[in-house]
Amino acid sequence: MKLLSITVPCYNSAAYMERCVDSLLVGGDDVEILIVNDGSSDETAQIADAYELRYPGIVRAIHKENGGHGSAVNAGIANATGLFFKVVDSDDWVNEKSYREILATLHELVVSGQQVDMLLANYVYEKQGEKHKKVVSFRRALPKNEIFTWDEVRHFKKTEYILMHSIIYRTRLLHECKLELPEHTFYVDNIFAFHPLPYVKKMYYIDTNFYRYFIGREDQSVNEKVMIGRIDQQLKVNKLMVDYITDTKITNRKAYKYMLKYLDIITTVSSIMLIRAKTEEALEKKEQLWQYIRERNPRVFCRLRYGLMGNAINLPGKGGRSFCVAVYKLAQRVMKFN
Repeated sequence: MKLLSITVPCYNSAAYMERCVDSLLVGGDDVEILIVNDGSSDETAQIADAYELRYPGIVRAIHKENGGHGSAVNAGIANATGLFFKVVDSDDWVNEKSYREILATLHELVVSGQQVDMLLANYVYEKQGEKHKKVVSFRRALPKNEIFTWDEVRHFKKTEYILMHSIIYRTRLLHECKLELPEHTFYVDNIFAFHPLPYVKKMYYIDTNFYRYFIGREDQSVNEKVMIGRIDQQLKVNKLMVDYITDTKITNRKAYKYMLKYLDIITTVSSIMLIRAKTEEALEKKEQLWQYIRERNPRVFCRLRYGLMGNAINLPGKGGRSFCVAVYKLAQRVMKFN
């Protein structure tokens, strides 16, 4: 059995996927790399097959009809044989030194018989054209280099939240929580970083800059214009997260508090994109989103609507929306996202 399964969802990724896969090959025989070709029409399939031929027992090429990013991740989970599971998007890559450190830690945990459900590490915004890269770390919020539970988690700042990029799950946990991401839907990485959390009991954090999150392609899903064009999919994910936190029994208070914080961020992003769309239809969708949250879970609505971000993005009139956009642009410059 492999130590770590890494799924690389690929859709027309021929121009950049080799940098990603090459960075993962450093893991050697401890790792299986599942290149999931999600119905690509370029040379992605041939590149995936070539890697499998060149690195038998390490790389597996999985070919499927197009179903979107979530469908590709689902295929990776279904085919994974490793004890642990990670997703690395095909335009991203990992740092070699950090990668070796993480593999050594996972190996030590397995050999010592200590089970962890989720291992976390830092991620870096590799924004094109930026000399200074923004690093998202959790050193203030999480104990380092030790097993801990939600009860030992400290305060997360607004700029610190756990994305798919920072997560390695225990593979069996993903089956236990019945994670299945929606098909033909963008932004499902938020569900990946949200749905399993009530099942996570033991965690481990390594303060190392592991994942390199590339931002810069015009067609990238996190590009602001693309997000506005796909706002209905962002809203779908947002509502699914509201449904999940409403319908799932979350027994640990700190886990619930963190999930509420994450939902707050996602709802803020949805609202900001609708404001940035500058149409009456978009503003109506913003009202409908908040009404959905109110009807689905009044308690969650109150926590989100009357919190710092909820108040800011619901300031009345054009002046309120202009102020909200100005704050968003400042955050954009500081965090280097989009």
